[in-house]
Amino acid sequence: MTRKLAMVAIGGNSLIKDKYHQSVRDQYIAARETCDHIISMIRDGWEVVIGHGNGPQVGFILRRSELAAHELHEVPMDAIVADTQGAIGYALQQNLYNEFRFYNLKKHAVTIITQVEVDPKDPAFLNPTKPIGSFMDQEQAKIRQEKDGWDMVEDAGRGWRRVVASPIPKRIVEEEAIKQLINAGFVVIAAGGGGIPVIPDGEGNLCGVPAVIDKDYAAAIMASNIGADLFIISTAVEKVALNFGKPNQQWLNHITLSQAKQYLAEGTHFAKGSMAPKIQAIIWYLEKGGKHAIVSNPENLERALAGETGTHITPA
Repeated sequence: MTRKLAMVAIGGNSLIKDKYHQSVRDQYIAARETCDHIISMIRDGWEVVIGHGNGPQVGFILRRSELAAHELHEVPMDAIVADTQGAIGYALQQNLYNEFRFYNLKKHAVTIITQVEVDPKDPAFLNPTKPIGSFMDQEQAKIRQEKDGWDMVEDAGRGWRRVVASPIPKRIVEEEAIKQLINAGFVVIAAGGGGIPVIPDGEGNLCGVPAVIDKDYAAAIMASNIGADLFIISTAVEKVALNFGKPNQQWLNHITLSQAKQYLAEGTHFAKGSMAPKIQAIIWYLEKGGKHAIVSNPENLERALAGETGTHITPA
């Protein structure tokens, strides 16, 4: 039987239903619901690699670190991404284990703490734009700038906030291990939060940098390099729309690669902080030989796979 391989990228926000359900237990329960949908794919014969976001979870760890700074050392960004990879991977891994037992599937899931190399000359490092952590007043911001070298911006009158670079991912360091695990039949959870951003030093040794990588960009590289037949981006909406939220909103059922590039280039359809990077990630995947991408929400994943909903993007 021909192997069917899918790369599924789930959002970090999908593990948090609302402001009243943010605890670790709440996130675990949300992960279980996501795993229910992924299990249906596996039962239908798909081999699956899972990537995930970590934005809210990174924010929680940063806040804890800030509150405890008078007593404990603060946690650097690369270590925070590693922490979230482990914690979210654990929730997904255990839920999948329990689902495999329930359905008597001879499968196992494994989480790979994944480093992703970025270019130290990426222009993003000269213009950090990704806000992280808590709001602070101007005096606190100035201290952080002088003492820790943080880049700070004033955020719409709400206070000052740290910003870090969001460079383009270049290489998944643990890619060979991921491929071997896929070939051995494992469900692999990898490149969580876009991966831990690392750069090589003058001798080729890797070191972490205070940055964040878009998880959909990293997932696109993964999907291409593992030869995924399908790239799924699971998000908050059932379909992609043109003119989202406007009176002339138009839901998209199917578009081609050339249409996706045209709509993205027009710059008015997809928000920069949400849908635009998802469409860009899919464009990169298809340009590198990808066959089929789907954007939909977790609860409609099965229907999207059946062609009943979701936005489907193909080479032609």
